[in-house]
Amino acid sequence: MTKYVYRFGGGANDGGAGNKNLLGGKGANLDGMASIGLPVPPGFTISTEMCTRYYQDGEVFPDSLKAEVAEGLAHIEGVTGKRFGDAADPLLVSVRSGARVSMPGMMDTVLNLGLNDETVQGLAQVSGDERFAWDSYRRFVQMYSDVVLGLDHDAFEEALEIMKEDNGFFSDTEMEAKHWKALVGEYKALVEDQWGKPFPQDVNDQLWGAVAAVFGSWQSERAKVYRRLNDIPSEWGTAVNVQAMVFGNMGDTSATGVAFTRNPSTGENLYYGEFLINAQGEDVVAGIRTPQYLTRQAREEANAKPLSMEEAMPETYAELARVFDILEKHYRDMQDIEFTVERGKLWMLQTRSGKRTAKAALRIAVEMANEGLITEEEAIARVDPMALDQLLHPSLDPSAARDVLTKGLPASPGAASGIIVFDADTAERRNEMGDAVILVRIETSPEDIHGMHAARGILTARGGMTSHAAVVARGMGRPCVSGAGSLSIDTKDRVLRIGKRELREGDTITIDGASGEVMLGEVPTVQPELVGDFGVLMGWADKVRRLKVRTNAETPEDCRVARDFGAEGIGLCRTEHMFFEASRITAVRQMILAEDEAGRRAALEKLLPEQRGDFHSIFEVMAGLPVTIRLLDPPLHEFLPHSESEFAEVAEAAGVGVEVLKRRANELHEFNPMLGHRGCRLGVTYPEIYEMQARAIFEAACDVAEKSGAAPIPEVMIPLVATRRELELMKKVVDTAAELVFAEKGRRIDYLVGTMIELPRAALMADEIAEVGEFFSFGTNDLTQTTLGVSRDDAGRFLTQYVDKGIFARDPFVSLDVEGVGQLIEIAVEKGRRTRAGIKLGICGEHGGDPASIAFCETAGLDYVSASPYRVPIARLAAAQAALKKG
Repeated sequence: MTKYVYRFGGGANDGGAGNKNLLGGKGANLDGMASIGLPVPPGFTISTEMCTRYYQDGEVFPDSLKAEVAEGLAHIEGVTGKRFGDAADPLLVSVRSGARVSMPGMMDTVLNLGLNDETVQGLAQVSGDERFAWDSYRRFVQMYSDVVLGLDHDAFEEALEIMKEDNGFFSDTEMEAKHWKALVGEYKALVEDQWGKPFPQDVNDQLWGAVAAVFGSWQSERAKVYRRLNDIPSEWGTAVNVQAMVFGNMGDTSATGVAFTRNPSTGENLYYGEFLINAQGEDVVAGIRTPQYLTRQAREEANAKPLSMEEAMPETYAELARVFDILEKHYRDMQDIEFTVERGKLWMLQTRSGKRTAKAALRIAVEMANEGLITEEEAIARVDPMALDQLLHPSLDPSAARDVLTKGLPASPGAASGIIVFDADTAERRNEMGDAVILVRIETSPEDIHGMHAARGILTARGGMTSHAAVVARGMGRPCVSGAGSLSIDTKDRVLRIGKRELREGDTITIDGASGEVMLGEVPTVQPELVGDFGVLMGWADKVRRLKVRTNAETPEDCRVARDFGAEGIGLCRTEHMFFEASRITAVRQMILAEDEAGRRAALEKLLPEQRGDFHSIFEVMAGLPVTIRLLDPPLHEFLPHSESEFAEVAEAAGVGVEVLKRRANELHEFNPMLGHRGCRLGVTYPEIYEMQARAIFEAACDVAEKSGAAPIPEVMIPLVATRRELELMKKVVDTAAELVFAEKGRRIDYLVGTMIELPRAALMADEIAEVGEFFSFGTNDLTQTTLGVSRDDAGRFLTQYVDKGIFARDPFVSLDVEGVGQLIEIAVEKGRRTRAGIKLGICGEHGGDPASIAFCETAGLDYVSASPYRVPIARLAAAQAALKKG
């Protein structure tokens, strides 16, 4: 019989080595902390395997699980000396989720479970604190009603606010036992009104309801969005952790907090965190109360008055600091910790590798390697390549004028400008319209995940630096300012008030997540300087990676950015982008609409010096490096004139009538241009086009070689080849042009002629094509389109649903379809090398900057990947990680 329940704490260690795949991250780490002697309340974990079975069986539990859970409860009872449901001395438990990777705030939790009208009396008696008992009961009723029963959360919040208002209270801590008791009565009435039944009094019914709710939250919309954004497979499931409650709300000697062993925003090796006296954990992470600082130094730097934990609870803080050091050395990573102090006794409720910004990730990895805690190779593996994107874009110009509206807590660094929006749906909608948005909320909740992803930055009125908004923003790389208490948000009228100033939805603000400042309007930015830890880690990565990294670029500016980021050449220079420039579009249209070769050559003569200048400026930046240039590829119809003025302009340049041009344009119309007269088919029918481009390439290359002494290495790429004969014809055009130029210039340079493999037939016939082609570059954008029969321009309407339903693991235009498209690449690699052993092989679609796709390229044995300029560092790090993983 399959075992589903694993005990921890109190001397039990059923999880053994703490397998995260089986126990989830939280369960594995609770088991791990207990096994090294840290103070962990006893409990048990229901495994992720049970979650999978739960859904396979139609969301029901097997009888065998009920017996295992009963044994788990008996374990907790044995350690604590309390009994579940005992009216005299009740055991209360928390029921919490725990996937194998951290998903902060995405799934459900229920605290104080086991309270009812009888056990609350026993809790009051045994604790000697009636206020605490009724406070715990009202928390449980509210949380259970929200999480398990699915009732209106706002109705319960409103009842609490009215209770405080009626009694003239500002804070929850002012409420007395009689007030909490009265509120429990109101809450129970709300349950009966909304649910149609009394609040559950049977503690076992409560427990199974909570376990089902946690498993159910794995398939909640917010969890699905988070998994999609972070490439977490839906089949992994979540574990459920049932653990004895310890209480931070038992008076002034009790507290709860969240802490990091290093600063998750900057990576600085200083404790970072927040705590609240006389509170429970949800008060901190949900942003319900603004918490106090963990350390005296942090409090003084923030100029805050409430005492830090280091000052208010010095002995407990010292014990906590000792635990920090133990955990960081044990797990060899920066830890995100939840703890509770119950009447002076420290309890550890969770530890996990903490979410961090890219800047912090770099610093922590490099410093831990320098400290000898991890190796250089482990440091390389610790940094998420995609997180580097946070570092590669501009930050606020420190010399720019700033109209500072207010200041909050610097919860996630970076700067962002955008229009104010007040809800997640609006953020998503306006982002899809092309607007940059700042999501402004009183406090965020897990349901806001899609809006947080769509926003450039997040601003909240409530919550600390470990609140939901802060943790999720840091994980996403979004700037966040939290706890800006001077904000007054009117979501009904869509108005934001700060002091006497009033802003409306659609107004532009700027937030600085490093300083906490909120500014009116858009503040200018400056380019980043990538030195220090970034340079060190990249140096380590470059030592171990095998794949070369090139860039996709066709302007000198992009080339310079890419070379500064470490690009080792150009893997794709798209020449059609040059043809669209306003100064030459008329000549291009004249060439396309010409009715004979003479007319086309006349137009091409005008374009030759322009093309030569394009390549000259690129070769200057890339002197000495390979530059792969794709000859003209797009359908001719993309260049055709549309308006009367455009036709008139071309007619004047060509010396023909407008009606003649319109007739010619009509002749060129295509029903399916992406599979029409484009790519090498242009070169076959109009070889003079490729002849002009080849001449421009070689003239520019010879000129730069003479001027700089470092010749570029042109790699002339023929697009959309399906047959050996197409490439043979086009190679002859290129070679003939090269020889003519070399004779004129009196110098030769090395060059290659190859093709882009972007059609399934080309991949299958790669052995024949390699007889002519000297390199292959896999154009995975079109190869994905032609293999799947899916248009990437239109697929956005249904691909999200395909990912959600498990048809595709990921969007195949973002991350390579390894099973299908990848198999074609592997066939082409094997066949190409069989014919030409030294053939150069690379990838130049958007997948060249995707870490998962780069890992495939390493396995497939390609020579290089090519990515957009700002993704070059991402590709360098991903290539190093792929090499290390391959071993």
